[in-house]
Amino acid sequence: MDKSKKQLIIIIAATFIIGAGIATLVFLLGGNSKTKTAETVAESEVIAADVESTAPEEEVPETVAEAEEPSTEESGSAESPAGNAAETAVNDSAQQPASDTQTAEAATTEAAAAEAASPSAEAAATEAPAPAAASGTPVSLHGELKVNGTHLVDCNGRNFQIKGVSTHGLAWFPEYVNKASFQTLRDEWGANCVRLAMYTAEYGGYCEGGSAQMKTMVNNGVSYATELGMYVIIDWHILQDQDPNKHTAEAIAFFDEMSAKYAGYDNVIYEICNEPNGGVNWPTIKSYAEQVIPVIKKNNPDAIIIVGTPTWSQEVDKAAADPITGYTNIMYTLHFYAATHKDSLRKTMQNAINSGLPIFVTEFGTCDASGSGGNDFSSANAWVDLMDKNSVSYCIWSLCNKNETAALINSGCSKTSGWSESDLSDAGKWYVGVLNNGVPLGSLDLADSSQSSQPSDNNNNNSSSEPAASSSSANTSVTLTQSNHWNDGKADFYQYVVNVKNTSSSKISGWSVTVSFGGNVSIDQSWSGNISASGNTVSIKPEDFNSSLAAGESVEVGFIIKTSETLGTPAVTVGN
Repeated sequence: MDKSKKQLIIIIAATFIIGAGIATLVFLLGGNSKTKTAETVAESEVIAADVESTAPEEEVPETVAEAEEPSTEESGSAESPAGNAAETAVNDSAQQPASDTQTAEAATTEAAAAEAASPSAEAAATEAPAPAAASGTPVSLHGELKVNGTHLVDCNGRNFQIKGVSTHGLAWFPEYVNKASFQTLRDEWGANCVRLAMYTAEYGGYCEGGSAQMKTMVNNGVSYATELGMYVIIDWHILQDQDPNKHTAEAIAFFDEMSAKYAGYDNVIYEICNEPNGGVNWPTIKSYAEQVIPVIKKNNPDAIIIVGTPTWSQEVDKAAADPITGYTNIMYTLHFYAATHKDSLRKTMQNAINSGLPIFVTEFGTCDASGSGGNDFSSANAWVDLMDKNSVSYCIWSLCNKNETAALINSGCSKTSGWSESDLSDAGKWYVGVLNNGVPLGSLDLADSSQSSQPSDNNNNNSSSEPAASSSSANTSVTLTQSNHWNDGKADFYQYVVNVKNTSSSKISGWSVTVSFGGNVSIDQSWSGNISASGNTVSIKPEDFNSSLAAGESVEVGFIIKTSETLGTPAVTVGN
């Protein structure tokens, strides 16, 4: 071979080698966008085949499922749109060639995007599973309740009464929200329900900066009650904020979250406005309720919802005349305090029931409406007889050791569960007797309503049951009695009860009372009347339910005044 031919062969060979190298480089560079295991594909087709056959070792579909699909325990909803989208994307990724991880990565992104885009993704992730109630407990025996006519029935269609205990404000006495406490109520007292009183305004209430703490307390309370097979009421405790519409947006958000979280629970009941007051009428409350109810029903169509009524949940007659329609399992709140609310309010409740209104007494006490004063067990027994006769459910106020008559635990007792007879207040002993067919834990003679506690929320307490002043007109007599006095270190507080009696032989409609003091006062609390203060004068007018008095009938109203001045002896004037 001559020299020129050799040179030509060398050039051709070099060209081929360079071309092959360039092709290999292009292939390798392109292969990086497919999969990291393809970096050695140029070495041989055998290696490439081996890479493809071993790709499942990357466990791409399983990794996607673990990273993107909500677990059943966390989501609690197999039908969540977000959950279905994620699951579909995961299953699609599992059907792709095992060596093509780019497709699997796209499926992962699609699943994540589906969850992020879904409005209910967060709710699905936080919805609690519905645990089975322990055998032999109230919920295991009676299951999910529903409203039938004017009362509750259990899962077997039998009439059922909730007989429970309300906490005090969760922010005030959080220590009583514990499993051992609830178990004592169930096993030793005979209660089947706990009401969780979550204040919205007072003392760091939910709408006043305490939402995170309150939500935790509520969730803990629901968890303990559920573990024990007890029913539980989540109470949006309107009080000083008076009009529930003040916090409608917060209520909607709260009940949306709670009802989604507990949608599968058979034991959770929603009370959406504790005690509307301050002149808030039924149409205003109804308007609020008709905004909140659909939010709960969207998540749980079978939920039982309790709606408050005007004047601290006493005017059930107003709701009876214009009930909420379009929904099932709606009930209406009535609250009473036995020493204040007697025959007149009992008559109002019975009339409302007769008209077909389902009533739930979510809060009551044996004393006066302030939570203090003496116990009136005679009136309390009359209330229990009426509620039992009509299968009305009820919860007593309150589970705490506050130094007031309404507290069920003695103020000197620091236990938060396992209470003995001596640990209970007179009201506590009485209620245990109610729950146990009249057999009290203690030695209190329940027939003797003259036994009473005279407590105080503060220091320097001085109580009196002597009339402070009285007055009369042609057909009305009025007696003003100071029932309590204390000083909080800044001001004096005086509690008064006003008894108004029709002394004539015929019905009277409308009455008024004026009380004059020796110094300026302001109203701290009032109940069962329209009561206001200006300077040294307190003006009292009736509510609708107690404005008319039959011959010989009497009514009690009450108020607490605050002052830093010397008051002297008050003077009373009665008008009609």
